[in-house]
Amino acid sequence: MPWWSFTKTVLAAAALSLVERKELDLAQRITGEPYTLRQLLQHTAGLPDYGGLREYHAAVSSGDKPWPRELLLERVKANQLLFEPGRSWSYSNVGYLFVREMIEQRAGMDLGAALGRLVFEPMGIEAVSVARSAADLDRTFWGNDRHYDPGWVYHGLIIGPPAGAAMLLHRLLYSSFLTSSLKAEMLNAVAAGGPFPGRPFVAPGYGLGLMIDPANRLGRMVGHTGQGPGSTAAVYSFSGCRESRTLAAFIAADGPNAQGRLEMHLQNLASDEGPSCQTE
Repeated sequence: MPWWSFTKTVLAAAALSLVERKELDLAQRITGEPYTLRQLLQHTAGLPDYGGLREYHAAVSSGDKPWPRELLLERVKANQLLFEPGRSWSYSNVGYLFVREMIEQRAGMDLGAALGRLVFEPMGIEAVSVARSAADLDRTFWGNDRHYDPGWVYHGLIIGPPAGAAMLLHRLLYSSFLTSSLKAEMLNAVAAGGPFPGRPFVAPGYGLGLMIDPANRLGRMVGHTGQGPGSTAAVYSFSGCRESRTLAAFIAADGPNAQGRLEMHLQNLASDEGPSCQTE
């Protein structure tokens, strides 16, 4: 399955692995820029997003080749920040493009190899890869009838099994992959607006590569939702049970209600596991 924006969680894990190795710094301003790595990961850098550009969606729908990096940044006006870094929150795929480039530069290899070394291999996650062409998406479960080029996902698009996505999030949150201090940084969320109609978030926030709701009826809800042409992904963990439950689900739909449907489905699955879950 395409993991869509759950890829951001994996990118954050890789970046924090490099922070732990002293190869990246969360708090120091990036050379020549007014924002930090933490602000990029948390969508508080003030960078705009290409998700709202009509010409972007028109180019994707027309089957055009992905724009070169510099053309993308020019069209999105990446040099014009929406706000002073750290003063607000605004979702930005452009920010995660910059995170990807930092990971590749520090690791000295392309994204697929870097994520393999930094995240997948240490966590024991198998059968995952970064999609490089439309042909890579052809072999996913629902195929690729729209001939979508994953190059339009500028931060990278991971494809892999649902079980691998759930296992990765569970091990990220509950194993010793990260130190306790870095895990605390990852889970320290800023408010992300909301509540969102039709979605289970009561007090939505965003950590480092993680969507977080501390007020979910099953305890803290942590993970990420993603959507692209033809499908939607949701991977979440609920901590209000005697044993934390981490689930992943995918659906062959990309309409405006698909994300909420999938998130509610995971919440219902978690609560159906038995009386050990807290419910109102």
